[in-house]
Amino acid sequence: MTNPVPEYPLVEVRHVSKHFGEGETRVDALRDVSLEVHPGHVVALLGPSGSGKTTLLNVIGCILEPSTGWLSLDGEVVYDGRWLRSDLRKLRLEKVGFIFQFHNLLPFLNSTDNVAVVLSLAGFDTAESKRRAVELLDYLEVGHRKDAMPAKLSGGEAQRVAIARALANRPRIILADEPTAALDSQRAGIVMDLLRKVATEQQAAILAVTHDEKIFDRFDHIFHLRDGRLDGNEGSGA
Repeated sequence: MTNPVPEYPLVEVRHVSKHFGEGETRVDALRDVSLEVHPGHVVALLGPSGSGKTTLLNVIGCILEPSTGWLSLDGEVVYDGRWLRSDLRKLRLEKVGFIFQFHNLLPFLNSTDNVAVVLSLAGFDTAESKRRAVELLDYLEVGHRKDAMPAKLSGGEAQRVAIARALANRPRIILADEPTAALDSQRAGIVMDLLRKVATEQQAAILAVTHDEKIFDRFDHIFHLRDGRLDGNEGSGA
């Protein structure tokens, strides 16, 4: 079932800066960055190595605290000069799903249990966790591999299981760090089609860090970071 579309951006960043160190050793990783990502949109974040892409993703994911700025996730202001929620782990479980370049599946759990473990952490009972996990694996067209261990999955199958894990707790915001870098063109296209399906049907906001030129046409907008500054954005043909 498609979620109702909120009128506000699901990700809203205003004047966020992040520096590491002080004095001569200070590094300004982000400089006065502002951006929005709306429901149903799949957005790319591009830039050379060291431009601040992963830092920005970690700030939005409430893993890294900004030095200054303001951050709202799914209509809730979560940072305004300080964190406004005391339990950031719970906040991430509620609002954010993470997809990484390498699937990072737990090697001792099968596909179903790799997805269900997120729901267990969120407080669901075992039966409900597994039911939801199988439902997601079916949704991402990898349900036939629900009992397979990670070592027996292809690269594309493992990435779909990782996407299912990211969606397990129905987050409205998906953050993806190089989600197709380890895949060939065909599998990369399948992953992007799945992310588009999630964005459209669940009205999620998806922000992906990527260098993968073969998927640039799959994005609604492309943001460019250079030396910690956002250069603006451009539409895409997705």
